[in-house]
Order: sequence, then structure tokens, then C-alpha cells
Amino acid sequence: MLVFYLFALLVVWLGVESLRGGFRYLSYVKGELRRVRPAFTPFVSVIAPCRGIDQGLEENLAALFRQDYPAYEIIFVTDSKDDLSLAVIEGLRAKFIDRANVNARVIVAGAASTRGQKVHNLRAGVEQSDARSTVLAFVDSDARVHEGWLRALVAPLGDKEDEGDERIGATTGYRWFIPVRGGFASHLRSVWNASIASALGANAAKNFCWGGATAIRRETFHQANVLEHWRGALSDDFALMRALRQSGLPIHFVPNCLTPSFEDCGFLELIEFTTRQLKITRVYAEPFWKSVLAGSFIFVTVFFGGVVLTITRAALGLSYFVPLVFVAVAFALGAAKAYVRLKAVELSLPAYSAELRRSLWAHVLLWPIASALYLYNALAAAFSRRIKWRGIVYELKSPTETVIIDAP
Repeated sequence: MLVFYLFALLVVWLGVESLRGGFRYLSYVKGELRRVRPAFTPFVSVIAPCRGIDQGLEENLAALFRQDYPAYEIIFVTDSKDDLSLAVIEGLRAKFIDRANVNARVIVAGAASTRGQKVHNLRAGVEQSDARSTVLAFVDSDARVHEGWLRALVAPLGDKEDEGDERIGATTGYRWFIPVRGGFASHLRSVWNASIASALGANAAKNFCWGGATAIRRETFHQANVLEHWRGALSDDFALMRALRQSGLPIHFVPNCLTPSFEDCGFLELIEFTTRQLKITRVYAEPFWKSVLAGSFIFVTVFFGGVVLTITRAALGLSYFVPLVFVAVAFALGAAKAYVRLKAVELSLPAYSAELRRSLWAHVLLWPIASALYLYNALAAAFSRRIKWRGIVYELKSPTETVIIDAP
């Protein structure tokens, strides 16, 4: 019992620190949303890799044409001229042909052989982007951006410490899953993903890029030698993050570019998605994977062990007050963190306040199950580096070596 109480105290302390982090995240979001930046709207190449039909694909891609931005191009990149997404893309190009501020075109990059297909597509998009573009922006086909997304993502890149000295290496947003029809697995995926979203914030040196909403100056992209970091890589955003960190360039999180993904998933899809993320993390950011493994193991053992201990002692007629208090306090701290985080996200996504409020119960109640899922994901990543992504099976040998096992 003494050992349990010691670890329970550790879990409570970690819960307090996590809640403090939630308030820091809320404060950062409020400050960034109030911030007024000087206008910086150079020509931008928006590169959107596509493969297959995502849920809500037409609405997602249509949002790229509706950007409140002076002049930009959209480069849709597929690996095959027979990709199902092309019919949707061509329909949208015809629909928005009269928009003078945006030019959209399609590149067929072909099949990848020594790297991830998404990285392969992005390299083709960069190499064939308009020479006028000062900024390269990357977006995922399952993300639905708002009209001010591009302007907000690009603006911080115009900030400078001194004349001619660029302070920010790249800007990034992050995904927020919003279930459409709902369901346990869809809500649990949203809760699981939420804890990563709130890891971004004021500490630019520790921020990471999310490939679904990232912008970088073309000059910085080449100075940081990103194309070389993408050679043999599976993860575009982790490789970009490593390139920027090696160059000493910070990553700025833009709360106004928190981007919803309107998707549902089944239980098997949930397991596949979450485990894939941790396997990629183990290869590209092993210290973080180790911290997830250790932290989730301690929490799951203490929290769910405390639940079992409380029930067992109650059934045996023994005192169960102390373990019950530990469990209750740990749960309350996590629920409070989830609530604070969701309020911050509501500020970033005001157009979806109703949908976010409907998911409040999931974020407040399901976070311990999400922690257990993290433990499973981290353990699975310890024994396998093989993943399936967009129908392609990969073996992750190292950050710079990806083997394609099966590419139908």
C-alpha cells in the first residue's frame, strides 16, 4: 500500500502540472488571437498531397480555393493519374475558375520507391512550385481550413528581430478531430489527439510541425536543407522539424490555424491510426516515445489499479477512503485539464463551438481510456516498426530509411 500511495502522489503531482500546462495553453491561445501582426502577404505555393477519397474531401479542398489572400497557387499532387481524388479536384478547378487570386494545378508525382508517398509528393510539389512564391505552405486533404487560414499561417513569417534577420523558422497549426455522426471510437480518437494539440504553445524551441498546416519561407526551406532531410523519410513533418532544429530555427504555433478534420472511425481504424503515430514517433523522436511509455504506464497502473483496489477493499469490508480519494483527485485534475483545453480550442474554432460543446462529455470522461490507449500504442511501437498508411505498407528502418513492403 505504501508503494501505491507513493506512486499515487506522483500521479497527482503530474496531474497538477498538466492542469497548469492547460492554463498556460489557454493563456497562449488568448494572447495570440489578440495579437495584431503587420501585413505580410507574399505569393504562396500551397502544396496539397492527395491520395484516395477522404471523408468530406470536396468540402476540404474547396476551402483552399476560398482563402482571403491576395495571390497564391494550389498544387495538388497525386501519385497516379488514376487516383480517385482527381475527379474531385478537376470539378473544383472548373467551379472556381473565375477566382483571379488563385491558380490551381495538378502534378502526378508517380509512385515512391525509397521514401513515404506523401514525402515523395511534397518534394515534387516543391520542385515544381512557382518561382515567384516566397512561402511554401503544406496542407492535408483531410483538413478543412477557414477563409483566413493562409493569411494567419503566413503572417508570423514576416516578423523579424532585427532588419534582415528572420526570427521564425516555420509556422504550424494542428488537427482537431470533430466526429460527424459520433460513436465511441470517433470520440476517443478526438480525445487521444487532443493531448498532442495542447503540447504546442509559447516555447517555440520545443514546438513541432504538423504537416497538415505548416508554412515556411522558400529561402529558409532550402537553407535548412529540408529536401535532404526528406530523402528516405516517411514523416514529412518530423523530418522538417529535425531540419529546423538542427539549423537553430524555432517553430511558431498559430492557434488560429488549429484545423478541424470532420471524420468518423471504427475501433480498428482508431487502433491503426493511434499506433501508427506512436511507431513514427519512436523512429523520429525516441525520447518523446519513451516519456509517453513511462508516463502512461505509471498513470494506467496507479489509476486503474486504484479503481480495482478501491472496489476490492470495499467488497472485503476494508477501509477504501484513501485510494478512492487518490483516484477521484487524479480523475478531477485530468477532467479539468480537458475542459480548459476545450475552452481554448473553442476560441480558436469559434465557427464550430456547437460541435465542440457536444463533445465535452467525451473529453471530460474518456481521457483515462485515452491514456490506456497511449500505453498500448507505445508498447506496440516497442515491438514493431511496420505501419500501413493510405493503403501502403512501410517498414521504418530509421529517420532516413523507409522500406516500402506493399504498395497496391
